[in-house]
Amino acid sequence: MDKRKVIPSLRSLADQERATAKKARASWQMFTIMAEFIEATEYLSEIRPAVSIYGSARLKPDSKYYQLASTIARKVSDAGFAVISGGGPGIMEAANQGAHAGKSPSVGLNIELPHEQSGNQWQDISLRFRHFFTRKVTFVKNSDAVIVMPGGFGTLDELAEVLTLIQTKKSRHVPIILVGAEFWEGLLGWFRSALVPMGLINPEDMDLMQVIDDPDQVLEAVLKFYEDSGEEVDDQEHPARPDSDEDRMFYL
Repeated sequence: MDKRKVIPSLRSLADQERATAKKARASWQMFTIMAEFIEATEYLSEIRPAVSIYGSARLKPDSKYYQLASTIARKVSDAGFAVISGGGPGIMEAANQGAHAGKSPSVGLNIELPHEQSGNQWQDISLRFRHFFTRKVTFVKNSDAVIVMPGGFGTLDELAEVLTLIQTKKSRHVPIILVGAEFWEGLLGWFRSALVPMGLINPEDMDLMQVIDDPDQVLEAVLKFYEDSGEEVDDQEHPARPDSDEDRMFYL
């Protein structure tokens, strides 16, 4: 007996007006996704080499991690790396602030959220996304290194995304540096005591991450990764910084 479920297509819905509206909404969403990819590629294709800095939107300027993120961003910017953050407050603001004071571009990949996210003033290039996954792709595609400061679900999601892509070889290997040994100790301990013994990850997967708290050593680790691996970092010259707010703010 054939027990296959009968699932009507949009074309066969009795309410043609409803079917048309659904198709229109789906089509429009696809166009907005395409637009985000196209615009991000256009504006960031020459912003290399670049380092992405992830971290919480909730940490205030008096937090030691805020100050640490700003210092690290300034150092990598002066070393010739553009700095890419999520464009919001907290660690993202610290990263953009440090990079803005440095020699290389400060980039913000802003996301539209009902709360927490509002663009900071330290962005030389500011892109705004409606979709998390297009924003994630943009981060990964344009990052020659990833620095992860303390953060919540969003930061952990971004870290897991990068680790998964590198582990499965769907993305090129880049250095992943966790800043805040005290903060990351518990999570990394759980990885070693639970995930590795059960075979859920390989022991060598732990080597994808480094824990470093000193800003100078963070920069040194990024540079050393490419020296030791023999891989090339895309070191094309950065374009000149836009002079006006109107020129530098590109919203998707």
